[in-house]
Amino acid sequence: MDKRLEKILNSEIKRQESTIELIASENFASQSVMDLCGSVFTNKYAEGYPSLRYYNGCENMDQVEQLAIDELKKLFGVSYANVQPHSGANANTAVFQALISPGDVILGMDLSAGGHLSHGSPVNISGKIYKPTYYGVSDEGLLDYDEILKIAKECKPKLIIAGASAYSRHIDWCEFNKIADEVGAYLVADISHYSGLIAGGEYPSPVGFVDVITSTTHKTLRGPRGGVIMWNNPKFTKRINSAIFPGTQGGPLMHIIAAKAQCFIEANTVEFKKYAKQIILNSKEMCSVFNENGINVISGGTDSHIILLDVSSTQYNGKQVADLLEENNITVNKNSIPNDKLPFTQTSGIRIGTAAETTRGLVEKDFREIALKIIKVIKT
Repeated sequence: MDKRLEKILNSEIKRQESTIELIASENFASQSVMDLCGSVFTNKYAEGYPSLRYYNGCENMDQVEQLAIDELKKLFGVSYANVQPHSGANANTAVFQALISPGDVILGMDLSAGGHLSHGSPVNISGKIYKPTYYGVSDEGLLDYDEILKIAKECKPKLIIAGASAYSRHIDWCEFNKIADEVGAYLVADISHYSGLIAGGEYPSPVGFVDVITSTTHKTLRGPRGGVIMWNNPKFTKRINSAIFPGTQGGPLMHIIAAKAQCFIEANTVEFKKYAKQIILNSKEMCSVFNENGINVISGGTDSHIILLDVSSTQYNGKQVADLLEENNITVNKNSIPNDKLPFTQTSGIRIGTAAETTRGLVEKDFREIALKIIKVIKT
């Protein structure tokens, strides 16, 4: 290894080992997952799908990809899956391409309310190719399904995407299903943040309520960085698979697909269910501490690994709080809050996640201490 790279690698190892990791979209993959990410699978081109490759020598690639597909279907109880997306954003892009046409109206959560860039943000390809419209949250930070229905009736979207990047509460997939049916729209659930909790039985599953599900694999699911797509309607199979390859991607990352298979196998265990339950316990404990000490928790609490804090009552903005915490070996990210008066470069909030430190074995009392440390820093 080049000495410069080795130095950077060792520095990052030291940083991760010495830091309390509270970024909601990050986690710690198992050694088995990381070993597969660096395996000989990285050497092989395997454009196409199992038994339908454009390259020779893909017998083992077929087996590992089929294993990943089968394990993912078993984990979430779906009929069809594609494990090739390089990311969650790629998965969303492909689903849009598969189901709707350029210029069609899409309805997603506003970025400032907790949505994701790939849900129709004007700076993202989803907001450039399609006509984006948005729903938000109430003053209490909660989804208002009556208001979403009203917006949907007005804009008549071809596709509605339910899911979020900074929404801590349960999403009512059934209510979204009713809204989509009312306006004749496809319904896509992006469960990137919640997939591990869903797999562990600690968050409602959208299976049976939506047309297509997308997710990342590296957040609460605790796998390698990547994405997946799942569905039950066989009519979508050719359209979705074609939208991934050759529609939006070339050769799949076979080393990452192998690591995804390992991740899905690990997530389908009793130990993982205990892990998912502990995430929720730890999140609720932190929220209790913040509420007890006068720190405003958006929506009043959480049903997931996500906690969105309003820091506008302090002398700092969200960026300043995130920087101060990093100086104290705690990593979070600045985050907009509903009706934020500050620009996204500053924000009035921070987003906290409990998944990574729960992986390290921390329990409620540990998260209480971390919350108190955060309060001490931001109230200084």
